[in-house]
Amino acid sequence: MEITAPLTDEVVAQLHAGDRVFISGTLYVARDAAHGRLVAAMERGEPLPFDLRGQIIYYMGPSPARPGHPIGSAGPTTSGRMDAYVPRLLAAGLKGMIGKGNRSALVREALVRHRAVYFAAIGGAAALIAACVLSAEVIAYADLGTEALHRLVVARMPVIVINDIYGGDAYEMGQARYRQHEPSA
Repeated sequence: MEITAPLTDEVVAQLHAGDRVFISGTLYVARDAAHGRLVAAMERGEPLPFDLRGQIIYYMGPSPARPGHPIGSAGPTTSGRMDAYVPRLLAAGLKGMIGKGNRSALVREALVRHRAVYFAAIGGAAALIAACVLSAEVIAYADLGTEALHRLVVARMPVIVINDIYGGDAYEMGQARYRQHEPSA
């Protein structure tokens, strides 16, 4: 399935755990430190560097771009480090996140409540993902270096829906299928 970011409720409703998706459009890159700053700004009532509504945040630590390229390595980082911030961002309108690894029960519940999705990017495929990046720019928190807030424009970035608005979890589904086919002892 091909989708375009930012996301609408109608698009999110079509996504199910296990779906393979290609994302085109605008993504934002933020990790731990940037998430902390975003939530702190929200709690102080300050404007954010971008409107969260409908957006997707990619958990990535970009490497410097080679000459002629918009970005260097662009692989996902572990998502669990952002879990404490996610419910607040989802409540403000964030519709998707991309990373790797499981999410906490708190995040999975918030995804259902706020009608948002969690995608996994393929760990170890940073060069493939970088080839999908058409442009990259730092838009805030430049002092954080690789953890600065970036805006990316991507074309056909491959991801898999892990958690959907229906409570589905692709990791749990895969484990259940594996257990069904385990040889008995």
